[in-house]
Amino acid sequence: MTIHKLIAVLLYCTAFQPLMAWAQAPLAAIPDITGVWERAKDPTAPVSQQAQLKPQYLKVKQALLQAQSEANAKGQPLATRLMQCQGDGMPGMMGGPFPMEVIQSKGQVTIIQEAYTQVRRIYLDQAQKPIADVEPSFFGHSVGHWDQATLIIETIGIKEEVMYQNMPHSDQMRIKEKIYYATPDLLRDEITIEDPVVLEKPWVFTLSYKRIPDYQMLEYVCEGNRYYVDEKGQQKMLPASSIK
Repeated sequence: MTIHKLIAVLLYCTAFQPLMAWAQAPLAAIPDITGVWERAKDPTAPVSQQAQLKPQYLKVKQALLQAQSEANAKGQPLATRLMQCQGDGMPGMMGGPFPMEVIQSKGQVTIIQEAYTQVRRIYLDQAQKPIADVEPSFFGHSVGHWDQATLIIETIGIKEEVMYQNMPHSDQMRIKEKIYYATPDLLRDEITIEDPVVLEKPWVFTLSYKRIPDYQMLEYVCEGNRYYVDEKGQQKMLPASSIK
C-alpha cells in the first residue's frame, strides 16, 4: 500500500469513528419508576406558574371561592367530592398528600393513590383518541411513551365537575406530563394543562416525590360515610344512630 493510500484510509476511519461509536452505543435504558412515592420539597424544580383564566371563567372561580368562604363562616360548608367519597380525580390525585404507588409493566404504567384507592392507567405506545370518543371520567384517558429517560403522557376526557384547586375547565382540556428522575430517589412530574376555552395560556407546574422504601400501601375505603348534600348544596351529617 502506498503512503498516499494509507493516509486516505486513516482519514476515512477517523472521520467515521463518531458515527461508528454512535451505532454501537446501546439505546438509553428506560428507567424503572416502580415503587411508592410521597410528595416532597424540591427547591431545584422548575418554577411553577399561576393559572391565567379568561375573564368569564375567572369570575366563575371567584364566585365559587366567595361561596365557599361565606358557607364556612356560617359553619355550613359546601359539599365537596371528597365528602361524597369520590376522590380527587386528575390531576388532583397526583398532588397527594397521601402516598401513591407506581407499577410499571409491559404496555402500561399504573398509578394508585392511597387516598380513596384512586387508580390511574397510562397506556403506552398508543395513539391518543379523539376527545369526542372518550367518555368523561375522573381520571380521563391517558396514553404515554418513553422519550429516553422521560415518560411523556397526555390525558383527555376529564369530567368538567372534577376541578383542581377550584379551577374550572372545559371538555377540551389536555393534561400533558413529563415524569423523570431528578435524583435517584426524587421523581418529578412536570405538568402542563392546556385548555383553549378556559385558559389564556397553558398552565405549567411541577410536583415532586421522594421514594418511600419498604412502604406497603394501606386500604383506604370511604366507609360509614355520614355526610350528604342537602338541597342547597351544603354539607350535612346524619346522626351516628342512622349508620348501621
